[in-house]
Amino acid sequence: MDRALLRLLRTRGHNPSLDDTARLLARLGENGAVWFALSVAARNRRAFKVVLVALVANTAIKQVVRRHRPDLGPELPPLSPTISSLSYPSAHSATSFAGAGALGGGPFYAAAAAMAFTRPYLGVHYPSDVIAGAALGWAVEKLA
Repeated sequence: MDRALLRLLRTRGHNPSLDDTARLLARLGENGAVWFALSVAARNRRAFKVVLVALVANTAIKQVVRRHRPDLGPELPPLSPTISSLSYPSAHSATSFAGAGALGGGPFYAAAAAMAFTRPYLGVHYPSDVIAGAALGWAVEKLA
């Protein structure tokens, strides 16, 4: 089911403008960059710390689980480069949901959801990677 949903997200609703927007969001979210920047701009030390903890926890889990990124074959290559070949959980989702919660929720959660959605849309994460990353980020923010 995970692979079928990934294939659906990777093949439906694509156009050059949306693909470019998704790639931009992916670049902004790499290693939580946009969330660190928003935390600094808001002078919110807790948000910075929460994003950092989410990123470290995510990296540790990736090293234990070692799930490789999806491969949909040569007909559906990923639309974005990645730093690592490991997929589970999604660091973009983890840092986004951690940062969004620490920065006050609301529209930040909408931005986090958009950031998370880009991952299977670009073909670099399974949907379950994104869900696990979002849950991790949410939990880190609530427990920190």
